[in-house]
Amino acid sequence: MRGLVHHIDLTVTDKERSRAFYDAVLGFMGYRRAADYDHGSDWDRAGEPFHSIGILEACGDGAARVHDRYSPGLHHLAWAADSREDVDALHGLLRSIDATVLDPPADYPQYGRVYYAVFFADPDGLKLEFVFGATGS
Repeated sequence: MRGLVHHIDLTVTDKERSRAFYDAVLGFMGYRRAADYDHGSDWDRAGEPFHSIGILEACGDGAARVHDRYSPGLHHLAWAADSREDVDALHGLLRSIDATVLDPPADYPQYGRVYYAVFFADPDGLKLEFVFGATGS
């Protein structure tokens, strides 16, 4: 299923900017914003409370740090797409919201026999991916 995740919380520098980005991207994948807090928000996958993604506004010493996916921590997050057309449709959405596209939709045979993906970044530079065919292909 597209976007199936138990839960994950991502730290962001600007919750309002990130809310708009994740509303668009996660909304495309079937999530809905379920809650807003002073420090962030949560999105549930089609109302399922245990498939959620949250954002938390950075604070303390870490608030000024820039994300580096090659430092300890999260390198990137990938969601499953239903089809190649699904990947292309998200790419169109990303372009419409002026999101940073790291690599446009393409085949990546080095990752699997069938592996068609778009790589993009959130407003804080966190690498994200939407892929068709990663498992069982």
